[in-house]
Amino acid sequence: MTFVESPGPYPFLHDPARAARTFETLADESIAIATPDRTLLESVFANSPYLARLALRDRDQLPSILRAPVAETVAQCCEQALAVATMENSADAMTQLRRAKRRAALAIALADIGGLWSVDDVTRALTTFADAAVRGALRFLLREAAQRAGLAKTDPTALEATTGMVVLAMGKYGAFELNYSSDIDIVVFYEASRFPFEKRGDPRPAAVDIVRGLVRLLSEVTGEGYVFRVDLRLRPDAGATQVAISTDAAESYYEGMGQNWERAAMIKARACAGDPQAGADFLKAIEPFIWRRNLDFAAIEDIHSIKRQIHAHEGHAQIAVAGHNIKLGRGGIREIEFFAQTQQLILGGRMPDLRAPTTFGALRALRARGLVTEATCADLIEAYRFLRRLEHRLQMIGDEQTHTMPKQDDDLANIANFAGYTDIDALGAALLQRLETVQDHYSHLFEREAPLDTQHGSLVFTGVEDDPETLNTLKGLNFRDPAHVAGAIRGWHHGRIRATRSARARELLTKLVPALLEALSKTADPDAAFAQFDRFITNLPAGVQLFSMLLARSEFLRLIAEIMGSAPRLAQHLARAPATLDALLDPGFLGELPSRRRLDRDFAAQMASVTDYEAALDTARRFAKEQIFRVGVQVIMGVAKADEAAPAFANIAECVVAGLLKAVEDELATTVGRMPGGAFAVIAMGKLGGREVTAASDLDLIFVYDAPADGETDGPKKIPAVVYYARLAQRFIAALTTATAAGTLYEVDMRLRPTGNKGPVAVGLESFIRYHESEAWTWEHLALTRARVICAPDALRAKIEPIVARALASRIDDAKLFADARDMRQRLAAEFPGKNRWDLKFAPGGLVDLEFIAQTFQLHAAPQKPEVLDTNTIAALKKLAAAGFLTDSDCNTLVAAAETQNALTQVLRIAVEGTLDPETASPGLKSLLVRADAASSFDELEHRLVSEQASVREIFTRVMAQK
Repeated sequence: MTFVESPGPYPFLHDPARAARTFETLADESIAIATPDRTLLESVFANSPYLARLALRDRDQLPSILRAPVAETVAQCCEQALAVATMENSADAMTQLRRAKRRAALAIALADIGGLWSVDDVTRALTTFADAAVRGALRFLLREAAQRAGLAKTDPTALEATTGMVVLAMGKYGAFELNYSSDIDIVVFYEASRFPFEKRGDPRPAAVDIVRGLVRLLSEVTGEGYVFRVDLRLRPDAGATQVAISTDAAESYYEGMGQNWERAAMIKARACAGDPQAGADFLKAIEPFIWRRNLDFAAIEDIHSIKRQIHAHEGHAQIAVAGHNIKLGRGGIREIEFFAQTQQLILGGRMPDLRAPTTFGALRALRARGLVTEATCADLIEAYRFLRRLEHRLQMIGDEQTHTMPKQDDDLANIANFAGYTDIDALGAALLQRLETVQDHYSHLFEREAPLDTQHGSLVFTGVEDDPETLNTLKGLNFRDPAHVAGAIRGWHHGRIRATRSARARELLTKLVPALLEALSKTADPDAAFAQFDRFITNLPAGVQLFSMLLARSEFLRLIAEIMGSAPRLAQHLARAPATLDALLDPGFLGELPSRRRLDRDFAAQMASVTDYEAALDTARRFAKEQIFRVGVQVIMGVAKADEAAPAFANIAECVVAGLLKAVEDELATTVGRMPGGAFAVIAMGKLGGREVTAASDLDLIFVYDAPADGETDGPKKIPAVVYYARLAQRFIAALTTATAAGTLYEVDMRLRPTGNKGPVAVGLESFIRYHESEAWTWEHLALTRARVICAPDALRAKIEPIVARALASRIDDAKLFADARDMRQRLAAEFPGKNRWDLKFAPGGLVDLEFIAQTFQLHAAPQKPEVLDTNTIAALKKLAAAGFLTDSDCNTLVAAAETQNALTQVLRIAVEGTLDPETASPGLKSLLVRADAASSFDELEHRLVSEQASVREIFTRVMAQK
């Protein structure tokens, strides 16, 4: 059929002047236009600047396009596209493809506007040409690759059919439903065993190069224009995969991690170019993925949730004319497609006759099955044709991939005239009727509210792009970077992390995400909380158990959100050791802090089940981390007070020290035996000695042994006592500090042992006595005020404790004592000046000043009043005041400052690494600190801290200078 036979009626003229100018230019070039053709062209030129430009650019082609049957012209354009396979270079191939596209585009548009072709004819012709262009470009690239590889076979047609590479057409392209200015959605796979090309010995980069070349040939804009924009984002996990994927990898992905929206995309898939057998084999292999016989509730809800994306754009929530998106908006083209596709996905596994790839085919199959009425099917098909025709008019005006009705009156009048309506109102009435009809049918199909919404709006994470309505919802939930959040969650759904590799985990995650985001949104810094949770979930070995627990126990979800939002250090610990979360399953997790008796009982029970030494080390680490996590969470959640944390952390450390020492002794006994008549003691110093331990404290330890001078072990390899205890001490330190599969346990500091780092790691009892009676420095006496035996046989403990008491009660010249103490504090200040007031240990008036006062005055007072001795700083200050060595006023000030800074230190060591910077601290962390000190605001807390540190520093300067 030629354009002479065009039935009309033709569009109304929107811009007759432009049409006149176009005809004048054609006349100047002696392009003769017959009268019947002129009427059609006048309508085209008056409404479409793009088509007018096409006619002028290839004006010498215009007469032949008008005279020849349209189908013949399109067929010639397809032949021209296929012919690029044998061209000499890519530049010539690109030129020929673009010229063929321009000619086909003009011919198809004229057939559409002139009424020669239906919408179905137009979309099929556009698709047929796209197939030819893709096939021609692919053949060209395969021939080039064969020539570079030196293959004997270089015939492009034969190469296409035998190299195992297949191009799948997806979406509208796959269903022969391309619109006028559509891009083409393709996915490229290759059979690695048949693909003949390699790059650096690997077929994948060679396949990637071919796909990139294909995109360039088709979509690069040159002086001749472009052929098609190419979209590769429908490939498996597009954000993490190459543009060419092996069929084995793709099948594995779809089998294990494919999502429901990808099933929907595959309904229309077909091989449009490449090896036909490879294409058929692949599509056959993934049939079970696309067409599942049984779907559980979560899968059906996910399919329903896909639809919600189409209402996510501005102006699409309501039916309208001006500014309405006729593809994605309410009552639009996508709604008709989803009406068919969602039912196909849910029912097609059991009803193969519903698997039609085209929209009309699917609707008619649903009608034949009695799943939709005759009237519904007819309404939707008629509306689809109307909307697709209108979509073509929108795109023909400027060759833009638009689906949105104009907002300005003149532009609306243009599209109304182009669509064959006299004015905007006439078009509006026709459009609204179709949109309302479609929406009515769709709303009856999906009447109930999708349960994946939150009270704030829609949350959809299917597909490959950000869903604008979801971004708005996330913004409403106080996330500053909603695109980052949406992208990360899509990655979870794609199975890019171990926790979501299984289909069950992803289904549970679909249900969990809205509640999770709600919980994170209630933290002081939702973005920081989400980032921490993302790190945590990324390190999970599996997700089903956790997701199930969080769905069943909303209080745990709130707890985790609070940790992620308020305590970065605790959150990082969870990220590194997610198994710590097992502690949540303990019914008493948020109950009372564990007592030493319970810790000993539980640790002994766990150690009793281990079968070897390495398992014992791992068990100790897991146990300690779980218990430290428990205490930290209780402090963060306000269940335990900050001042209760220090003794709890000390109990954990002492429990593990005692349990591990036994394991080390048992392990050493397998080679050297034990020491008859010998005993070994662990003396805690520093914070552990004073039971002022934090979540980040290392352990200051001294090891003392008592054994017969000539004693030796009783094992197969006998060694003397000094060697045995040195070896025991070294192995014990390694047991506490070495990183294993379960991570690290504690850092151990041995510098407080007699003679410091130069001395043996374990010292005999007699040497310990002699050293502290005659050789110890002042600073060692100060440190000894915090010495506490935490692990030893009763007999050895009874010997050591009096030794320590006598050493502390021995008189030191006051002038020397105070001078040495002041000198040591000055040296510490020079080495660790205190970064700011929140460097609570070293800041002037901080914990070091408090410790120096307590320790120095204990050494000063103990010769007269030994009852002042106490390893705990606050307890020692109170005893010193009671004995008259500090005034009540000074004591009260010092104790208040110590309580404040100890409580704040506990929170900071649980929550963050390093020194707090108030300028960058999260609101959640500031709230925790305020609660720890019972302040009304962070400003009040800082004011109190400044005041108390200044008072401590004044007292330190005054009392330490009095001797």
